[in-house]
Amino acid sequence: MQTLENKIIEVFASKNEKYGYKQVAAKLHIYDKEGRAEVVRIIEKFVNVKILLKVGRGKYRINPRYLTKETTGRNYVTGRLEVKLSGAAFVLQEGENEDIFIAERNMSNALHGDLVKVLVFPQKEGRRTEGEIVEVLERSKKQVVGVISIQKGIAFFVPDSPSYRHDILIPTRLLKKAKNGYKVVVRIVDWAHGSRNPIGEVINVLGKPGDNNVEMQSILAENDFPLCFPANVEEEAAGIPIEIPKEEIKKRRDCRNITTFTIDPADAKDFDDALSYEKLPNGNFRIGVHIADVSHYVKPGTLIDKEAYERGTSVYLVDRTIPMLPEVLSNNLCSLRPHEDKLCFSAIFEMTEGAKVVKEWFGHTIINSDERFNYDEVQQIIDSGKGRLATEINDINALARILRKKRFDNNAINFETEEVKFKLDENAKPIGVYVKVSTEANWLIEEFMLLANKKVAERIGKKTAANKEPRTFVYRIHDKPLEEKLTTFKNFVKKIGYDFKVGSPKTSASSFNKMFQQAKGTQEYEMLSKLSIRTMARAVYSTENIGHYGLAFPFYTHFTSPIRRYPDLMVHRLLDRYFAKGSSVNQKEFEEYCEHCSQMEQKAVEAERTSIKYKQAEFLADKVGQVFEATISGICKWGVFAELKESKCEGLIAMRKFTDDFYYIDEENYTLVGLHHGHNYRFGDTVTVRVAGVDMDRRQMDFDILPTE
Repeated sequence: MQTLENKIIEVFASKNEKYGYKQVAAKLHIYDKEGRAEVVRIIEKFVNVKILLKVGRGKYRINPRYLTKETTGRNYVTGRLEVKLSGAAFVLQEGENEDIFIAERNMSNALHGDLVKVLVFPQKEGRRTEGEIVEVLERSKKQVVGVISIQKGIAFFVPDSPSYRHDILIPTRLLKKAKNGYKVVVRIVDWAHGSRNPIGEVINVLGKPGDNNVEMQSILAENDFPLCFPANVEEEAAGIPIEIPKEEIKKRRDCRNITTFTIDPADAKDFDDALSYEKLPNGNFRIGVHIADVSHYVKPGTLIDKEAYERGTSVYLVDRTIPMLPEVLSNNLCSLRPHEDKLCFSAIFEMTEGAKVVKEWFGHTIINSDERFNYDEVQQIIDSGKGRLATEINDINALARILRKKRFDNNAINFETEEVKFKLDENAKPIGVYVKVSTEANWLIEEFMLLANKKVAERIGKKTAANKEPRTFVYRIHDKPLEEKLTTFKNFVKKIGYDFKVGSPKTSASSFNKMFQQAKGTQEYEMLSKLSIRTMARAVYSTENIGHYGLAFPFYTHFTSPIRRYPDLMVHRLLDRYFAKGSSVNQKEFEEYCEHCSQMEQKAVEAERTSIKYKQAEFLADKVGQVFEATISGICKWGVFAELKESKCEGLIAMRKFTDDFYYIDEENYTLVGLHHGHNYRFGDTVTVRVAGVDMDRRQMDFDILPTE
């Protein structure tokens, strides 16, 4: 038999509405004085323990956290809200294939990216699953970027992102002297249930839209990265001793007399890895991978450490780097600058001429780099066989070539992605665009960083006689692609002449490599490369090791860049703990750290892409009306995306501009199909376009399609 308490919960949970005690009593057919008094007593008890919330004079409703299938007989789920550019909203359930559609009237006060609790409506046959947001569990953004609009003494904030469909009301006292039309950063301070507009506070005035510095800062703030280091963090960093104590040197393996060098981009300032070279009497090589010992300087719980964790990573925009660590650390103390003693955490390998590792050692070292090279200088040495440290560089490169071949023979996938770079004038205005090409010099460094990351992960994660119980560790994992994505891809490439086998992960990886090899040098290569990447899962950090599909490594981590990635710093600390026979750390705690770092990495990638998009729009702003050759790079219900071949700028050809036929989208074949005349536009096709318009505020480029001659 149900208790009165359960019956009262059912009343509130059945429709999730507000009730007074008399309404509750009436619904339960309780009309006597004693019975009503008991209802009041139970309601007050539930309010005290926050099962019920007081929402007005004499009115109550159930706390959404207590809405479950058990209390209501209805289905509740949690997930991330995604608001499309069209205004359509969906909640993405983790691990589920089907998204839940949320009508605008059922959005409550949720915003794009928020973690929400959803009441799922009973599904009608043949209809999509719909629901209503009943609670915002976690806001996705701490801050929002946009423009202040002041009209008739009332200030509104209009977000830049079209995914945020609510203007924010800014009380005059919270404007911080922001002027009409200025770009600002705002945080939401209140949003009453049922109110259309949230209340916000200006936390940073950026300046006039269109200014390069304002736009770059906007991109950072949009992705929750701070615009500067707090003063107390800078002070703490400035107080770190520069001199290396003699006692510290005695604890370390001294590598200062071994030939050592760094290879980095020409404009780099944070050198976090170096290679050392020794030719041994037995004919083998001893190659050291020396990584800046950030963990020596940045201790857990310090202000610097907390700030680095919040940031998660350095951010690389087109015209600037926003470091994870204050400059005194990233560009000075920790940077492996030439002819300076530097503290490192090193992985040292004895290798045969066939690149087989016969001995490995991990530990703390001190080094003194002989030379700082950039990639172009090293490539010239590889090509000519001459130059400073030519013997050492060419021997190491010979080992790297073997490691690279072994990796691909083992079914690592050979993705060759393009990196768009800009030539900027003194005002950071783009005057040219080019694609950065990877060379053997890049691959040399890449292979030895991969080797170090792999061997470190194996040392902790692999079961051996000495390591019977692997401990909690931070892995870099990459899941295999979803089978349905691979099948769709297979069916498409088969139609254009490529045999692609879907089966085990090794079979699929082998098919990718074979296809790339066959397509190399053809017009289809770039298209196939991009479509292949879209089939892939995203690499993330996790304590649950499932291996790295793309690299074909059963064990892999990030150890080699602690100046710019927080997970690498965690790995260094865990290595110290486990090498000292310390107990395993708490897996749940470290999994949360991994999730945070994965999220911040994705935000950094988004910030970088957005800065590229902005500079591409700026580059095309004075080219409206000009005609270019382009490649179709995407097809969606709004139209066709085309990428200009020379500058790699991507714009949208709106569907309404295809006037010669009625077109529909064939998703499985990545094709826009003309219904009557048989004229199709396929992913990868070459088209001629005219730049129709550039919207700098939206970082959007619009193209017209021209008829082929």
